[in-house]
Amino acid sequence: MTHEIFKDTVFCLKDEMYRFAKRFVMSSDEAEDVVQDLMVKFWQKKEEIAAFGNIKSYAMRSVKNECLNRLKHHDVKMGFADFQLHRSELYQIETNNLKEHILDFIRQLPEKQKAVIHLKDVEEYDISEIAEMLEMEENAVRVNLMRARQKIKEQITQLMNYENRQITG
Repeated sequence: MTHEIFKDTVFCLKDEMYRFAKRFVMSSDEAEDVVQDLMVKFWQKKEEIAAFGNIKSYAMRSVKNECLNRLKHHDVKMGFADFQLHRSELYQIETNNLKEHILDFIRQLPEKQKAVIHLKDVEEYDISEIAEMLEMEENAVRVNLMRARQKIKEQITQLMNYENRQITG
């Protein structure tokens, strides 16, 4: 079979391939993509395909297989997207949970440490400004801030160790 006859045969099947693809993928754009991709593959393998007796049968079987592959790939992508969304929601829950624990840890601090850590880490004031507001020496502000952060860090470490024991145990 010459290249011209092959090209004419495959080209004549293009509309039929499109209609068949559209039944599977239910989208005009996707059906067009399927046919276009197959036309390129057919042209690249024209020597092999020309040896087949029934090109129409081969073409339609190719359309069906390509559509099924795309649908399967779409399902996998959607499954992965659902998994990512679920993972994101779990992460958000864990983050909110940790944030609540940290706020509880801050609430349990002595008043000076609570005030200093709030003004420095939440309100973002400088040490000198905090010292002036709380009528404390700058060194006392630094010491209270260090102790507050250390206490919270210890409590977070304990919480994480407890969570890890719950998961592994």
